[in-house]
This record gives sequence, structure tokens and C-alpha cells, in this order.
Amino acid sequence: MSSYKAIFTSLAVLLAVVSLVAVFESKTAGQSNRAKPEPSSGAQNETLVRLSAPSGPSPEAAYKKSVSAPFESAASMNARLRTELDWGFGGRSQRGWYLYTPLIARLVGAEDDASSSEFAMALARWQTTNGLGRLGILDRDTWSRMVSILQSRRIKERAPPLPEHLVIAPASDFYDPSRPDELRQVERQAYDAYRRMVRAAAADPHLGLSVTAEGDLAADEKYLKIISAYRSREYQDRLRKQSPTSGRAGLAVNSPHFTGRALDLYVGGEPVSTKDENRALQVRTRVYGWLVKNAARFGFHPYFYEPWHWEYIGQN
Repeated sequence: MSSYKAIFTSLAVLLAVVSLVAVFESKTAGQSNRAKPEPSSGAQNETLVRLSAPSGPSPEAAYKKSVSAPFESAASMNARLRTELDWGFGGRSQRGWYLYTPLIARLVGAEDDASSSEFAMALARWQTTNGLGRLGILDRDTWSRMVSILQSRRIKERAPPLPEHLVIAPASDFYDPSRPDELRQVERQAYDAYRRMVRAAAADPHLGLSVTAEGDLAADEKYLKIISAYRSREYQDRLRKQSPTSGRAGLAVNSPHFTGRALDLYVGGEPVSTKDENRALQVRTRVYGWLVKNAARFGFHPYFYEPWHWEYIGQN
């Protein structure tokens, strides 16, 4: 009997303890619920913003696409004309303007491929500035205007320099170091500008040129070495007799080389061949691209038809 009483007493105590624990947990939970803050409107808004964020291209990309869309047909036309446009120069029929794309892109301020809508947009702006209408198509009239502009930046006065204005450049500056002294003459200011330009190119790691510890082109480096500089009229006449089929686009009767301020520089391929396949190779070299973008800083401007030919006009 006493054992049953002990069991009942123990059960009663256990039930009392369980009841107290349950009451305590109930109160604690209530306090926790009252203390928990409601989510702020800012958090709700943030959640809504995340949920409603648009997918797809950025606003900038969408805007660029909407602006360039009207020029897609012009881009298609340029893709065809770059290799098919018929025109003439130097007494010869020419086809396409693809050989001059780096110069054209520089002229119109374009960074994109010539068959892109972005290129057509840049071209249209240039055409508007030059009174050609906003077309975005590089047609014969546009190309003729570009050629006129590029040609206008060349040496005008082609009188020979005074002897004291010529310097004999070191053989190491020449593509063919065996050239005699009389064929290594350069007008003094043009030569000084050439040296500054070459040093700047040599310091550009993207060109990968071989240079000396002093920052000059190494002896075995061919790029940017001088192929030809000052030529007398007698020497030019001999060259023309050796190449009677070169035409006016090849060897000029009144050459800017007479001034000593025109330099033929090695930019790749056959040094001075006007064959289309050779010029196509030359205009794709990194050195030629660098010259197109940087030569004017040193006073040099291109003869568009010959990628190797650069004339010193001065920085003004």
C-alpha cells in the first residue's frame, strides 16, 4: 500500500513539473512574437524591386541598338561596296575601298568594322559635316571626297632642300643598310621627327618591336626602318625608266621625295609593291595601324595609296 502511494506521489510531482515547463514556454513564445519587428516598407520595396527587375540587355545596349537599327541597310551596302565599288586613280581602274579601311575609320572616328551599323552611323555624321547628306553609305561621291581630303594633307611645295638642310642618316636606320650616303639623306626636321616617332613606337609593347637598351630599333628589326628618303630628280627619273608600267599612282614625276621630307617606311610584306594583295597585307599589320593612329602627333601624314609612304608636314 505504501509503495502505491509513493508511485502516485512521484507521478503527481512529474505532472506538476511538466505543467510548469509548458506554461513557461508559452509565455516566452508570446514575448518573442511581440518583440519581433515587422518588415519595413523599405525591405518590402527592395523585395518588390528584386522581383520586378527587368531581364535582357541593359538600357545602354538597348538604346544603342535602337539608334543603329536604321543603319542596318547601309551597313549591308557598305559590306558590298568595300570590295566592289568601281573608281579610278593614277590612270588605273580601282575596285573597292577595303585597302583603305584603317584610314577611313580614322577619318570618320569609327572603331567598328566597316560592315557594321555603328560604322555606318559614324560615316553618316561625317557625311553630314562634309555636306554629303546623312546616308551612312560609302559610295563613290563619299570616297572621292575622302581621297581629296587625304591628298590635301600632303606636301604641296616640292622644291629640293638646300644641301645644309639635309643630314645623312646612319645606315642602321635603313631597311637596306648598304645604301650609299647619297641615298641616306633626309631633311633635318623630318629626320628629327622620325627619330621621335620611332622611339615612341619602340616603347609600345603591343608592337613587339626589337629594341636596344637605349630605346632604339635593334639592328635586326625591319619594321619602321627607312626604305627611301631624299631622291634627286635624276634618281627619280632613273627609277621611272626602270618601271615604265608603274603609272602615276606608282612613281610620281614630281615626287615629294625631292624635298627630303617624304619617307618610305617598312610596314610589312614586299616593301614598296602596289599589288593589291601586298597592300592588303600591309594595312593589317600592327605597325601600320599604329602609324595611322599616331604618326600625325609627330607631323607625318600618309599617302593613302601606298601604306609605306609618309610625308613630314609638321605638327601645325
